[in-house]
Amino acid sequence: MNTTWRKLPRWLLAGLLALLVAACDPQNISELEEGLSTEADVRERFGAPEAVWDGPNGAQIYEYNRQPAGHTNYMITIGPDGKMAALRQVLTPRNFAQVQPGMMMEEVRRMLGKPMKITTYALKQETHYDWRYQDGPNESDSKVFTVIFTPDLRVVSTLSVTDPDLDRSR
Repeated sequence: MNTTWRKLPRWLLAGLLALLVAACDPQNISELEEGLSTEADVRERFGAPEAVWDGPNGAQIYEYNRQPAGHTNYMITIGPDGKMAALRQVLTPRNFAQVQPGMMMEEVRRMLGKPMKITTYALKQETHYDWRYQDGPNESDSKVFTVIFTPDLRVVSTLSVTDPDLDRSR
């Protein structure tokens, strides 16, 4: 039995798994159709959701997170009839613009999905939630959107920067 995989660090294995899952997303998405695909079809292609949120009119919203290695988070709406009503990639500048000062963390979390990283700065009395996203077709278009929260988890501000994990020496 090959033990090479066992020697790799856990974070690297998790990253490789995330990349493999994300690579399958276009195929899985192409196999689903709004109004026809069922909850079972969604789960067969995407697996168990990261979270399930209550949606409007009895719908459920399934969160499929591709953070920290990926650049997407999907929200798939399952209508009360058990059919897929919508499939959206939510890490977009349009959604980021909807994050406003005073919003609660729970609202932001429901809108954008699980962040790639949460960092608390005790002296500044701030908590930063970071999401990695793609702002163009190239690898160099990778960015990080940050939401800064107060100690009671209300939005103070947001910012977007070039992904610091990009290797600029290439």
